[in-house]
Amino acid sequence: MSTPASLTDRLRALYPVLDQLPAALRDDVLANQAMTISVPEGQLLFEEGMPCQGFPMVLSGEVKVARGTPGGRSIELYRVSPGEMCVASTSCLFGQSVLVAHGQTAAATDLVVLSPPGFERWVEVAAFRRFVFGIFADRVADLMALAEAVAFQQLDQRLAGALLGRGSVVHGTHQALADELGTVREIVTRLLKRFERSGWVSIGRERIEIVDAAALRHLARGNNTAA
Repeated sequence: MSTPASLTDRLRALYPVLDQLPAALRDDVLANQAMTISVPEGQLLFEEGMPCQGFPMVLSGEVKVARGTPGGRSIELYRVSPGEMCVASTSCLFGQSVLVAHGQTAAATDLVVLSPPGFERWVEVAAFRRFVFGIFADRVADLMALAEAVAFQQLDQRLAGALLGRGSVVHGTHQALADELGTVREIVTRLLKRFERSGWVSIGRERIEIVDAAALRHLARGNNTAA
């Protein structure tokens, strides 16, 4: 079985490290030890406590990786976009252990998933191994920053920060924000109402209009609180 050239070209454009693999090895793994899948938004890709089924490489879309119960209370750890790598899947493959987080598509997503034996063959090549550990280092730094935010920042600061950088109108439910922040919907709703009373946001149905971004930015830095 052969891999379509267009698919290989897309992967090489997103993951330049593939050009550092021997072409025969790269193409053989893609042809015989990988599969391409298309997944709609909101689809659960993998669950905590389950064995890892492979190494995902995102072609388009986005995967949200979180700890907790999918659809219930959870905390988002990171997102995997095209050209990036899922640390939870990779650590599971390296350690031959179960997954420590769950992954869910945040948008319609196309992926190429290497089988565990295919991943092992690529990891034997130093360049690919360095790529994997480099992403690990970046993700560990991100997760340490997240742990610090959860431990030391007030929830109102974190909520203000979560609202910023998404444009003048944030679309989504209070539950989605609660999941992202690792808290419950009722607390997020209460805080948003405080923000609204302060004149910082205007709350609608599944939308939050940013009225005073400067005030939110000030709060996110820990300089004041909403009335």
